[in-house]
Amino acid sequence: MRGVILYGPPAAGKDTITRALHDLDARYHLFSRLKVGPGRTDGYRMSNDASLEELRRSGDVVWENQRYGSRYVVDRPSLARDLSAGMPVVHLGQREAVAAVTAAIPDARWSVVCLWCPREVAEQRIIARRTGDTKARLHAWDTTEPLSGADLTLNTAELSPVEAAERIHRQVLADEEAIHA
Repeated sequence: MRGVILYGPPAAGKDTITRALHDLDARYHLFSRLKVGPGRTDGYRMSNDASLEELRRSGDVVWENQRYGSRYVVDRPSLARDLSAGMPVVHLGQREAVAAVTAAIPDARWSVVCLWCPREVAEQRIIARRTGDTKARLHAWDTTEPLSGADLTLNTAELSPVEAAERIHRQVLADEEAIHA
């Protein structure tokens, strides 16, 4: 079981690069986190407080964070299912989340990629999205901590999404070869 973690601040290119990875190799697919709250629904599995509480009671919440007035959750059953069905691409923006996800399924192997771009580039991308929460997203950008120990770090202002996807794919293949060596 293999997966990819794309770590980075808002507007670093996680969504765009995930689409490019899928275009490169259909085994890559977005891991849709649970979301409880308002805002964008695309790319999420919308849920409610009662379902989230049930996941908490069963110990199946791997990671939970709150941003933009919503809660975002990586749950163990969906993560295990997605790992069995291909190579999920999990989007994360907190260092602790990377540790939690990589430890959640002991048999899984993860390629961790840190995506970054200059703040000015992120601001332009956020404004272009027209989500209406530029200030909150820039605050999240400002508070996203650097990630040490990533398998690959990419500045998405210097690469096209296709180039970034190709580099990530090569990293995944190299990680796979190292496991079998």
